[in-house]
Amino acid sequence: MRVLMISKACVVGAYQRKLEELAKFEDIELALIVPPYWLEKGRKIPLERLHTSGYEFLVEPLALNGHFHLHFCPGLRNQMQRFKPEIIHIDEEPYNLATFQAMRLAKKVGARALFFTWQNLLRRYPPPFSWMERYNLKNAAYAIAGNQEGEEVLRAKGYRGPVAVIPQFGVDPKIYKPHAHEKGAGGFCVGYIGRLVEEKGIDLLLQALSDLLGEWRLRILGSGPQKGRLQSLVQELGLKKRVAFDSPIPSPGMPDYYRRLDLLVLPSRTRPNWKEQFGRVLIEAMATGVPVVGSDSGEIPHVIGDAGLIFPEDDALALREAIEKIRGDERLRQRLAQAGRARVRERYTQAQIALETCQVYQEIK
Repeated sequence: MRVLMISKACVVGAYQRKLEELAKFEDIELALIVPPYWLEKGRKIPLERLHTSGYEFLVEPLALNGHFHLHFCPGLRNQMQRFKPEIIHIDEEPYNLATFQAMRLAKKVGARALFFTWQNLLRRYPPPFSWMERYNLKNAAYAIAGNQEGEEVLRAKGYRGPVAVIPQFGVDPKIYKPHAHEKGAGGFCVGYIGRLVEEKGIDLLLQALSDLLGEWRLRILGSGPQKGRLQSLVQELGLKKRVAFDSPIPSPGMPDYYRRLDLLVLPSRTRPNWKEQFGRVLIEAMATGVPVVGSDSGEIPHVIGDAGLIFPEDDALALREAIEKIRGDERLRQRLAQAGRARVRERYTQAQIALETCQVYQEIK
């Protein structure tokens, strides 16, 4: 079967491993359309060419790049006519213009199309987005939801087709793997990786750590509008010597960054317009043998399972107790590290996600 995937997310080189795994299936001839860069809230994410073997790698500019709802690919029609796909895998939400464009073009070339959604809150959109969403839900041959609540939202919006719950991307355990590292000065190292925004709860993590006795340090990797406020909070709490802010790094450097941590914390908090949709940093940490602690926001408890500790969101005391429990128990750290890596191997490798995605293609065909 000839499959054309359209994915701006695949500008990140690590995510391209899923495509290599999909291309290994003998009955799939695969092509990927990816932009030369993506603008994420004003920050340019350039295309990384890391895993491009076994499939056709097509770079097409986006119109309105950086506009999540309104971007589209002007060259898509020509690529469809040239490649003649049987299946169009649209790696976009159903209410986006890019999905609407690809869905309409798929009908014109006689291909069957599917879309991907992370949306785990029932949100209603104004026209023209509601119109595009209605069209895409009606005409999709399949839908992939990245979390369990995503399927519930689709059903509530009237989608009647088949749904598979599959994360968008996994990790490669040959790349994200544990190894011994030298402990740096400052003792037990806690990490946060992600956007520096209010809903991610980094301020809660700082509050929880401010009362933690003994030697510890915190590394925060990310960018976002809350950085200045968080740096001020670090000063107010007297934590300047314990907390480091690190700038985002290219994806190939991430495994080594995880290995410097003794614990990863994802303290997300639900808001009326957002809750944690997956928490990819959790599976990356688990794959590298780093224990994880997460709040009970959204999909986090389902991702962690029994391979880490969960605390009630916005509860700084419970978070501190979870951190203390892991820091003070070497056997627990080892058990969680082993359980995390086993859970990733079972559920969250690129190969496993490619297998489940291939099964969707076979059902469509």
